[in-house]
Amino acid sequence: MNASADTLPWTAERANRALPLVRRIAQDIVTHYAEWQGLVQAFELANVQSTGEQPDPEAERLAREVQRVATQIEGFVRELTEIGVEVKSLETGLLDFPGELDGRPAYFCWLHGERAVTHWHELDAGFSGRQPLP
Repeated sequence: MNASADTLPWTAERANRALPLVRRIAQDIVTHYAEWQGLVQAFELANVQSTGEQPDPEAERLAREVQRVATQIEGFVRELTEIGVEVKSLETGLLDFPGELDGRPAYFCWLHGERAVTHWHELDAGFSGRQPLP
């Protein structure tokens, strides 16, 4: 699936066919985001010990790890963006597939862990406006 959302809008059927790939990438995002959050917290604690004259080696190591994991997450998000999927939450793996439903713009909405794309929402509604597909 190399087509962008600009050339081929998503349908629920097409989104469900893409789920094997999308699910793996979403799992990577959720897993790495949790790792990144833990690293950021560890860095903040270690950085308390650092001073300009005496940087804490552990804080420096953790800063590199934070950046490494952030770069990986950016790569996963880019993979989804390239196929026209919008990432709405790194923490939960909430994704939107922009398309049309009944002739009007809509997002087909999928949350990591769901078996299939079974919901949609208006462009400005967000997750709270999610509705089951007709």
